[in-house]
Amino acid sequence: MGIRVYLTCLVGFLGAIGSAQQILSTDEAVKLTLEHNYGIKIATNTVEIADNNQGVLNSGYLPTLTGNAGASIDVQNTEGQLANGDTRVAEGAETRRYNASINLNYTLFDGLGRLYNYRRLKEQYQLSELEARETIETTMLQMFTIYYSIAQLSENTDALEQTLEISKERLTRAGYQFDYGQNTRLEVLNAEVDINNDSINLINIRQQLRNTKRDLNVVMGNAYAEDFKVNTDLNFLLQLDKETLLEKMKANNVTLLQTQSNININQFDIKTSKAQFLPTVGLVGSYGWNESNNNSPLAFTLQNTSTGVSAGLNLTWNLFDGGSTITQVKNAKILLENQKLQQEQLILDIERNFNNAWDDYQNKLVIYRVQEENIKTSENNFERTQEKFKLGQVTSIEFRQAQLNLLNAELTRNQAKYDAKLAELTVLQISGELLNIQL
Repeated sequence: MGIRVYLTCLVGFLGAIGSAQQILSTDEAVKLTLEHNYGIKIATNTVEIADNNQGVLNSGYLPTLTGNAGASIDVQNTEGQLANGDTRVAEGAETRRYNASINLNYTLFDGLGRLYNYRRLKEQYQLSELEARETIETTMLQMFTIYYSIAQLSENTDALEQTLEISKERLTRAGYQFDYGQNTRLEVLNAEVDINNDSINLINIRQQLRNTKRDLNVVMGNAYAEDFKVNTDLNFLLQLDKETLLEKMKANNVTLLQTQSNININQFDIKTSKAQFLPTVGLVGSYGWNESNNNSPLAFTLQNTSTGVSAGLNLTWNLFDGGSTITQVKNAKILLENQKLQQEQLILDIERNFNNAWDDYQNKLVIYRVQEENIKTSENNFERTQEKFKLGQVTSIEFRQAQLNLLNAELTRNQAKYDAKLAELTVLQISGELLNIQL
């Protein structure tokens, strides 16, 4: 009796902890995940970097402007002979020089390499957005998987609690019957064993439920401090059309879009490499100021100041670089061909995955409906067995078997229910519609 009392008290204590919990909806879970998930934050920052890189400040289209300034001082002893034969000596003659200039450098033409690189950066930004979207989709699928795991564990917990209550009633009944000599001590002991097993199962699933809630909170960036419940009511998107989703998959699947973006980037790389065959024309210009002070008696001028503007064009043409550019272009073309082949292979793989996911979804919906009907049969069987047990027409072993059959039917139904929902989410992810449909 001591173990049974301890387990029953522990189950009651853990149940009291779970009372008065707030309900976390899927919409709120999505909102918290988008705002606080660290993987999504990192992906968003990566997109911001790509956005900075695609700007005009990183395009090479703007000129460079540099400023230079300097100063120097010379102290020398100088001896010089004049035309009339006189000799002059300058000891410690000091010469000071100052200069400053502003220099402009601008590339007028570089074989269009700058243009293709600028377009490549634009495409790289699009690719970063697709990679961020993939991160969001993966994180959302992870979040929904954990959320619905919590929902399934919650319903399983309710089923185990009902099973425990039925076992307690059976023990009470067995105790009364033993007191009045209607059965043996064995019936009481069997009822106590069943209560202990039910209590242990309930303790374990409640611990699993708490652990899974912590997993969900991690995905949400630990933004939900309080304990919570989840919504166990599901809405299946039965209006989904396979052919429509298949067409959306070809247009919106994030993996296919990334592959196309990588192909576009490689095409720009080829054009950028070809630009090295053409000359580069640059514009240079400067404005400078120079001043020199000389206190030597041998100097013709004591101070000299000059300012001026200079400008010019330069042309650079790499006529032959040993063939490295030719090899680079050839390899880039082969790489492009490989990417196109991989794209064709990927289309086949994703279409297969979509068809498999769609069939899996349809099968699991059917299984869920069958399990719903099985619940009715199991409930009817248990109710009839319970009535017969009260009348003494069935043994405690037969009653326990009916009780376990009902419990297993409920657990199996819950498994089928959430398996079908997760299969639906997989279909939506492959078709590129996971982030576009209200769940």
